Amino acid sequence: MQEDSAMNSFDFSAIEEMDPSLSEGHHVIYDREVPFELRIQESGSGPQEVGTLEAVKVKLLILGEDSNPRHIKMELTSENDMFFHYLHSADTNGFRQMQESQKLMIEFAELPTILVRMLNACIKEPHSFLAVFIMHRDGRARLDFIQNIEYKFIELLSLDFVASSEEAVRQQITFRYNAMKSKLAILQARLQDISALVKVKNPSLLLQLQRNPKRSSMNK
Repeated sequence: MQEDSAMNSFDFSAIEEMDPSLSEGHHVIYDREVPFELRIQESGSGPQEVGTLEAVKVKLLILGEDSNPRHIKMELTSENDMFFHYLHSADTNGFRQMQESQKLMIEFAELPTILVRMLNACIKEPHSFLAVFIMHRDGRARLDFIQNIEYKFIELLSLDFVASSEEAVRQQITFRYNAMKSKLAILQARLQDISALVKVKNPSLLLQLQRNPKRSSMNK
């Protein structure tokens, strides 16, 4: 938690604006790791009964106003596999088909809020709310939000995904690599500033930190 707050104290907005996901005018409304159960669907058979649990980075983006979006997309990535990249895309027409097939009682403008609520529920109440991601060999995939009400599982909502193209994956990996490299440079520059200040104020403390930084941090 302390590491996250330290990272958040730096302004990385200029770096994040280079994200290729924003190239069509979308803006990010949700960006968190969510526990997913990953399953593989083999052709001609049902999906795996039990999948692997993994933290998947979920990025939810909308085009237009938050209260009246024209387009919604959800991107799924993984820190464990840089080539894992799936995309769900929806506009009012696509949502209408989903609304009819799943008998949804919400409107398109409400979808982002509902998705954020369900994603957070999977984080806060993982035993009651599940996110099951079923992948096909041909690149198609489906995300099922499921609620466990003790005596049965209820499917709340399903989203269709497709694996991103090689070019899109390449762009994302390049961005993530360059973003991490830029953030590291900013943090290293900050570390040098702190070291210079400590060297002036308390040289012996700097020597102690440089000799055994782990022990110094544990003593705090």
